[in-house]
Amino acid sequence: MKRIDLNCDMGELLEAIADGSQEALMPSLTSVNIACGGHAGDEQTMKATIEQALRWKLAVGAHPGYPDRANFGRLELDLPAETISNSVFEQVRALAEVAAGCGVRVAHVKPHGALYNQAARNRALAKAIATGVARWNRDVVLIGLAGSPMLDVFREAGFAVAAEAFSDRRYEPNGSLRSRRFDDALILDSAEASRQALSIVQRGRVLTSAGTEIVVNAQTLCIHGDTPGAPGIAAAVAQGLSQAGVTLSALSQG
Repeated sequence: MKRIDLNCDMGELLEAIADGSQEALMPSLTSVNIACGGHAGDEQTMKATIEQALRWKLAVGAHPGYPDRANFGRLELDLPAETISNSVFEQVRALAEVAAGCGVRVAHVKPHGALYNQAARNRALAKAIATGVARWNRDVVLIGLAGSPMLDVFREAGFAVAAEAFSDRRYEPNGSLRSRRFDDALILDSAEASRQALSIVQRGRVLTSAGTEIVVNAQTLCIHGDTPGAPGIAAAVAQGLSQAGVTLSALSQG
């Protein structure tokens, strides 16, 4: 039987927490990755998002990014490894402290935005991330791009890992995500996102921007919370997978 985790990056937009649009995603998910003070998020948004996740019995993870709120952590930076490690450590620790106050354990860590994309091709950067997380706790799953060297680096650092693929992003032929500079980087049609998710889970294949297929083996699928129409996309993906007999479960339940 096929099994997959459905994760979403959350706690990034105060208005989404306040108006209910963030929680509207949660019935379709099994895990959340919560912004923890780098690219977005503070103690208030972390606590609110954890409390929402608790209502839907979702696994809670940390989502550290570059400390660059002006660019939402999506601008590539060139920072010393020690600076990155320290920042990741402080972010993950901050979320863990809030989570502990809510009676929740942080189960996984997934880097955000440019930090994630750079680490997918830069082993030194991936090691800096792992070093930062290790200062907090090694008993946690590190999530990285399926097929990328960052997963090998995380394993070498002694972590359990989960390979991630994306339901709402287009891929390049080399397995990287299509840059958000391009208008077609995001998949906004819920039916198309559902088809891509099903292809990844059932066939281990994804169609690239060039019209070719590449191999993508993943244990978790991401749906971005800030993608326009995200609740509908998440619902379509979850429904499509469930109807195909795929079990939706958090990584910690796998």
